[in-house]
Amino acid sequence: MSVDPQKVDPRNESAADEVDGVTEEIAADLLVRCLEAEGVTCVYGIPGEENIYLTDALSRSAIRYVLVRHEQAASFMAEVQGRLTGRPGVCSATLGPGAINLLLGVADATSNSTPVVALSAQSSLGRIYKESHQSIDLVSIFASATKWSAMFPNAAAIPEMVRKAFKVAQTERPGAVYLAVPEDIESAPVPNGLGPLPVSVPKPDEPSPAQVRRAAEILSGADRPIVLAGHGAVRAGAGHALRRFSEQVGLPVATTFNAKGVFPDDHPNSLGAVGFMAHDYVNFGFDEADAIVCVGYELGELDPERLNPSGDKAIIHLSRSPAEVDSHYSVAVGIQADPGSSLAALRKAVARTWDPITGPPARIRSLLADELAMGSEDVSFPLKPQRVVAETRAALGRDDIVLADTGAVKMWMARLYPTYEPNTCLVSNGLSSMGFALPGAVAAKLVYPGRRVVAAVGDGAFLMNSQEIETAVREHAAIVVLVWQDDAYGLIKWKMDLALGRHSAIGFSNPDFVAYADSFGARGYRVTAAGELRSALDDALASDQVSVIACPVDYGENLRLTAALGDLSGRV
Repeated sequence: MSVDPQKVDPRNESAADEVDGVTEEIAADLLVRCLEAEGVTCVYGIPGEENIYLTDALSRSAIRYVLVRHEQAASFMAEVQGRLTGRPGVCSATLGPGAINLLLGVADATSNSTPVVALSAQSSLGRIYKESHQSIDLVSIFASATKWSAMFPNAAAIPEMVRKAFKVAQTERPGAVYLAVPEDIESAPVPNGLGPLPVSVPKPDEPSPAQVRRAAEILSGADRPIVLAGHGAVRAGAGHALRRFSEQVGLPVATTFNAKGVFPDDHPNSLGAVGFMAHDYVNFGFDEADAIVCVGYELGELDPERLNPSGDKAIIHLSRSPAEVDSHYSVAVGIQADPGSSLAALRKAVARTWDPITGPPARIRSLLADELAMGSEDVSFPLKPQRVVAETRAALGRDDIVLADTGAVKMWMARLYPTYEPNTCLVSNGLSSMGFALPGAVAAKLVYPGRRVVAAVGDGAFLMNSQEIETAVREHAAIVVLVWQDDAYGLIKWKMDLALGRHSAIGFSNPDFVAYADSFGARGYRVTAAGELRSALDDALASDQVSVIACPVDYGENLRLTAALGDLSGRV
């Protein structure tokens, strides 16, 4: 980054001045104290000359500053930490290009309803109103991708604005917040007596008895109701309530991709995850339904037209947030409260039960299980996607974490990977950003160092943020990166072939992934036969080092899958 002579501070001063023998706190120190009060444990980012005081203050705090190799990766790391903990993850950058590089992960967090607080430097107040070096209106740039975007006007505003940022980011629906720190504010003296404000977390309302009664009446009048659990059910910790509701009322449960695991896939009432681009097995369950109990579902996770094409199904909306307006999501009754409490109240109020074991639900579970079982036995090379999914599942425990990057790998993992606990199979299904899984895996390992973490990435997405292998090695975050290699943008090829019967501009070459991993100080593996993947996974997961596994994949299965699903439609 170039140095602007107009911005060089000629004073040789420390982070705090001494006035009459008393150390005077500066704004950067106060900002860090406020972050500590909010429970921040990590800040992911890259410093710049315009926020050196903040970087220095963090180095003297209890907060771990995780230096990354690209600000985009920092924002993805903050997003995954926010998703796993429920508390805002924090990322930081310098002004101008550094801040703009945070934008993708910030937008991804908002679209995935994940709390994040993004901080960046900004031009000094003395030059922000005019054309000057690296100065751009960052507050406006971030406004459309966040719940709140603002700039500190002075040091005295820091406690209130930081408290508001974390409150806004974490309040339903969660999302990202952006705060700009002008470089002259960062080092400004703090008025005496300023400190962090008390932290309070808003509690959800209890469900309205009248709304519960209305929902119970509608549900009791349905012949073939079904439950759809969305990301809001995960955030609310509603998994236990969801299982009790399903078991006692007798309803099958499907989840969105973002909610995988909130209802275990090995439960007899589970239908699996819905969200595949074609009419998948799980969609057949919705074809038969006349009512849908939507628990924490958000329309950005899945277009409701895919579930309710005629708009004639009765929708019961259980969420802490009001339902979005959509002609295919006309809510018969909504209960705006804690989803777990709403499920418990509805369970007691419903006047009848159903039998989910027979009929289409049983057939759907059988189809999913059969596809995975056949894949696990396939010995062809390059590996079929089903074999890669099966081997990944077999190598990981119920609580271990896999992040499936955007692309064909996401489609196969999200629809087929059995998931038993919430937040153990993570995808980006709001903005669907490529390149999030590898940096996200680093954050997941830092949050849960005792769990094994795998980033399942296509070769296209891998090279978008592969520089973070160095970050993982330096931070001793022993993740495994499983590269599904087909030398192409596989999902785009798939969709072009479906829509056009041909494809173009999707192929590329790749480096030697083993040598590439070794060059970072990681360990590389190359799979040369179907039977080698499991041993490579076991070896990599057992080691205490960052590993990269290059696994050639045969995506000829893509078109065969969509053709098979089309043949099954209407016969399940």
